[in-house]
Amino acid sequence: MSLLNPGWNRGTRRSRVVVVTGASGGIGRASAVAFGKQGDAVALLARGSRGLEGARAEIQAAGGTAHAFPVDVADADALEAVATQIEDQLGEIDVWVNVAFTSVFARFMDIEPEEYKRVTEVNYLGFTNGTRTALRRMLPRDSGTVVQVGSALAYRGIPLQSAYCGSKHAIQGFNEALRCELLHDGSRVRTTMVQMPGVNTPQFSWVLSRLPKKAQPVPPIYQPEVAARAVLYAADHPQRREYWVGGSTVGTLLANGVAPGLLDRYLAKTGFSSQQTPEDRPADQPVNLWEPADGSEGRDFGAHGAFDDKAHAHAPQLWASHHRGLLASGAAALAAAAGARALRGGR
Repeated sequence: MSLLNPGWNRGTRRSRVVVVTGASGGIGRASAVAFGKQGDAVALLARGSRGLEGARAEIQAAGGTAHAFPVDVADADALEAVATQIEDQLGEIDVWVNVAFTSVFARFMDIEPEEYKRVTEVNYLGFTNGTRTALRRMLPRDSGTVVQVGSALAYRGIPLQSAYCGSKHAIQGFNEALRCELLHDGSRVRTTMVQMPGVNTPQFSWVLSRLPKKAQPVPPIYQPEVAARAVLYAADHPQRREYWVGGSTVGTLLANGVAPGLLDRYLAKTGFSSQQTPEDRPADQPVNLWEPADGSEGRDFGAHGAFDDKAHAHAPQLWASHHRGLLASGAAALAAAAGARALRGGR
């Protein structure tokens, strides 16, 4: 076993080797830091060296172990080579978390074909490349977990994000197909998906945008640490096929299942304004579609975006999702007590 993965930390919990793509910012950054703080050896993957170095320094300052590996997840061969380096340096990969993505904020007809292709290559093929790379190592050992970081938009498309929504829909279908194959084979390798709400990440300040105003997440907005807690829980409990984060995600997906046409009309009215602030978009806003934003800007963007004053640090729905058994037991106890009172009253 690698010296960087000594096997045990904090009591009897086994230290794992965790790979996080898109680890230079946003949900990937927050998740990587959370894994590092709990004692896992974290492999940080992204294109931007400044963001990777910032994440590595943050984890090490918290007493964790992290190594940075600059790579474009759209390059399957490069990703495979990096995975070999990771196992040589850190040990066998236990958890692989796919987060890396890019996007274009614009009407569909304002997005060029090569831009659409690039979003698809990073978001969808980046996830399939990462999953294939992980499974090549996990399947022979019959052990390991892949966490796909998705979105409510994996089920419900919204205006101005057609490229992103399309890629998230594709990931959803791919992951379901893969899950069926693993179940058929009786494999102990697990894959699960975490569907996210609007999150306060730097993406809204660095993705290619053709909107007149600054882009923003659809409210309510949650801090990336909320998303990170969901990712960590999913990595520890991959038996569930997917997790929904935030009441807005639950409400959106339930509404879409019941009345998708009504939701179409609602989003046609609200989807443009809800994704833009009143402020004009800066003409010199960085664009990370082709090159990492931290390279062009020369700075580390961190995990948080520009909406700290609007973002929620907690999601009660997430606690409820993670404690369904406890809630069910409590409901059963209340029902039993109510039944007993009814019987006593009858007597």
